[in-house]
Amino acid sequence: MIEPESIVCPCGCGNMVRIGEDRTERLDRIPARYEVIVTIRPKYACPKGRTGVVQARAPAHLLEGSWPTEALLAEIAVSKHSEHMPLNRQAEVMARHGVPIDRTVLADWMGRTGAAIAPVVDHLAKRLLWESTRLYVDETTAPVLDPGRGKTKTGYLWAVLRDDRGWNGSAPSGEVFHYRPGRKGEYAAEILDGFNGTIQVDAYGGYSHLATSDRMGGDPLRLAFCWAHGRRQKADQGHAKEWIAHRRRGAGADRRALQDRRQYPGSDPEHRRAVRQDLSLPLVDEFFTWLAAQAKRVSRKSDLGKALAYMLTRQDGFRLFLDDGHVDIDSNLVENAIRRPAMNRRNALFAGHDEGGRNWARFASLIGTCKMNGIEPYAYLCDLFTRLANGHLAKDIDALMPWAHAARIKASQ
Repeated sequence: MIEPESIVCPCGCGNMVRIGEDRTERLDRIPARYEVIVTIRPKYACPKGRTGVVQARAPAHLLEGSWPTEALLAEIAVSKHSEHMPLNRQAEVMARHGVPIDRTVLADWMGRTGAAIAPVVDHLAKRLLWESTRLYVDETTAPVLDPGRGKTKTGYLWAVLRDDRGWNGSAPSGEVFHYRPGRKGEYAAEILDGFNGTIQVDAYGGYSHLATSDRMGGDPLRLAFCWAHGRRQKADQGHAKEWIAHRRRGAGADRRALQDRRQYPGSDPEHRRAVRQDLSLPLVDEFFTWLAAQAKRVSRKSDLGKALAYMLTRQDGFRLFLDDGHVDIDSNLVENAIRRPAMNRRNALFAGHDEGGRNWARFASLIGTCKMNGIEPYAYLCDLFTRLANGHLAKDIDALMPWAHAARIKASQ
């Protein structure tokens, strides 16, 4: 509030009266401030020494015997796994604010915190497998330091994602990353053990054995292949224009048929199927007829021949979206999800060891699920860490899921 130097009226009638105001707004920032919280617990005893000592219980800490509060741990985790700021940069920022803490100390805090949230992420993974009929699955590299060799090895983060909003499903959205030391199909089988239904994938061969009758860990899965990956196949220069035109008609059919994704979000599966049968099916039939005709004319070793074979040998998986309204035409949702760990990978370069890779996956799972459900990750992690520190009962672990946190926030408003 800025007042004039004087409100005395020049005419001599006294003070001027207020008749209005001008108001302007500017955005400012209050710099971060670190505080040391000192907890004092006085001890009391009988002055005559007849009874024991009385003292209040110490407040619970997620990391016993360590400095950080639950809020500070949440801040470090979100900065690293949501804003992609590696720990060495965070250490520099903290030092600039007068808190010189070494990166190795921050890494120790995050490692111990990652171990504490492991049961929560494991339960989230089980909820996705047990309660879903369709999941997205994809994987991305996660470089990990290989002790003793002085170099990194290539681990993988396998993403399992559920998002049923496209067909108005009631299950909350979520994603879980699983760290594994490789990309073998046996890891996909291990991660999806107990799941029965449809997986939307990119036609990587590691998933093919999951659709066979000898699958261990459940019924044969249905594989819905991604048309976005199909469109990326290359043709030789002589057939490029024709290939592009036909693949746009085939894969682009769902731009007309799947207007429910853009103009009618939340359409029920039967509506999606009916529209696809009416609009997409004729174009997809025409597209695969053209593919089959071209396959007879060109060499299988040419770029076009390889592109044709890629689509034709997986035709059932590419057609699955036509007959099932629960299925999307592509797996772009999970591809977008794995970009976040990829951004972290670019900045942090590698995890220190396999357990570091698992912690990376755990934080990415919770923060990614928060973002899918419109939850502020920092607020959720603060609440989660506090509940874990106070000994949250394992039998009520559902209350620790991100969507349960969102429900509590909504109920309190």
